[in-house]
Amino acid sequence: MLEPGSVIPARLLTPVTPAAAGAVPVPVPDPERLVHLQFRRFAGCPVCHLHLRSVVRRHAEIEAAGIREVVLFHSSAEELRTHTAGFPFAVVADPRQRLYREFGVESSPRSLLDPRAWGPVLWAIVRSAVEVVRGRERLPAPRQPAGRLGLPADLLIGPDGRVVAAKYGEHVYDQWSVDELLRLASAARNCVGTRGAPA
Repeated sequence: MLEPGSVIPARLLTPVTPAAAGAVPVPVPDPERLVHLQFRRFAGCPVCHLHLRSVVRRHAEIEAAGIREVVLFHSSAEELRTHTAGFPFAVVADPRQRLYREFGVESSPRSLLDPRAWGPVLWAIVRSAVEVVRGRERLPAPRQPAGRLGLPADLLIGPDGRVVAAKYGEHVYDQWSVDELLRLASAARNCVGTRGAPA
């Protein structure tokens, strides 16, 4: 797990949704703005999509706050394209979980066994079932090579590559809300100049 203040190496991530990302690799860190790096579970995960719908609804607000959204899934690019085509932010496939391991993102049975997850899981399944029946979503693949027990993680990364804030979820629906993300970004702007130099 990375702590605030950790420095990550610069890299380019290739999105599976080129229309949303401008068909170019996404720099992490981004020299011009904060990066919210989200580690989600598998393509079509109802709980992941429940949360990501809130991010989609408020994406303009997130961008206006100087934040670039980058969302990783441990699924193949082909599978992700069928579930994330309309997302307005970069979605990255990491089927071998290379970045998950590098950033200390774990899997655990507690992802679904924690009672705090049961309400969101039930609501996500109901919502997803309705959307599948309406033809707006597809069911996830029955077999998930990287499993179904992943835990979410959120990292806010400054332009200089330093981790500004980090959250490693204790259950499947334990992540920052959009309001929490915006508060963290506001606090980061008070500490960091526009190009990553100390203010």
